Amino acid sequence: MDVLTVLASAGFGSTMYLTTLSTVSRLNQQASRTKVAGLVVVGMVLCALIGTIANASESVVIGFVVGAGITPPVHRWILQRPRAVAGH
Repeated sequence: MDVLTVLASAGFGSTMYLTTLSTVSRLNQQASRTKVAGLVVVGMVLCALIGTIANASESVVIGFVVGAGITPPVHRWILQRPRAVAGH
């Protein structure tokens, strides 16, 4: 197992999670018809991406799963941190 491949794939998995989260958040603000069509397209893209990754090496699969698995709790933690007030 190549460690650099795992790390690169973890970064890609994390990026895909955040991109999907952002896309779905924007789609939820759209009209019902646009929302449904957009969610179908997002689902198809994710299925194709996961299928492609499943055909890749074991290192790629492990990295992608780790990256996509670690990102949600870290993202929630970052959003919940208290922010410093500028100028104080």
